[in-house]
Amino acid sequence: MWQLLIEFSFSFLATAAFAIITNVPRKALIWCGLSGAFGWMIYWICLKYGGSAAFGSLLGSLGVAFASDCFSKQLKMPVTIFNIPGMVPLVPGGLAYQAVRNLVTGAYQQAAYFAVQAIMIAGAIALGLVISEVFNHNIRNFKVKRESILLKRKKKK
Repeated sequence: MWQLLIEFSFSFLATAAFAIITNVPRKALIWCGLSGAFGWMIYWICLKYGGSAAFGSLLGSLGVAFASDCFSKQLKMPVTIFNIPGMVPLVPGGLAYQAVRNLVTGAYQQAAYFAVQAIMIAGAIALGLVISEVFNHNIRNFKVKRESILLKRKKKK
């Protein structure tokens, strides 16, 4: 239970701190922190139950994108205000550091392993954002088409 609280708290703080650095409006800071914490908790739970880091990052980025979309509609702000800081806890900075460190020290096999892991996680994050955007775009188009069909039916009557 304590581990869950610690994971949530630090992911929230990291996301909110990055949001402050990137000059996010004040009224969006808490929501940015929540989007990052939501994504990190999905990632962490996925890892806890045996999933890979890349799959956890994919699910986490989908969670951040979903939360960001909800918060942007609620606060009437651009979705990128919540997306960009929300992805910060998921970024594989430690793996990229390990890859470069092993490359410099001459451990090429370890460097390749860490580089491939970092690239897979970064790709999973990008894929999660793309999937979410395609899904949201299709939902919006469906709603617009449905409304136009209903309006045409009303005009015919």
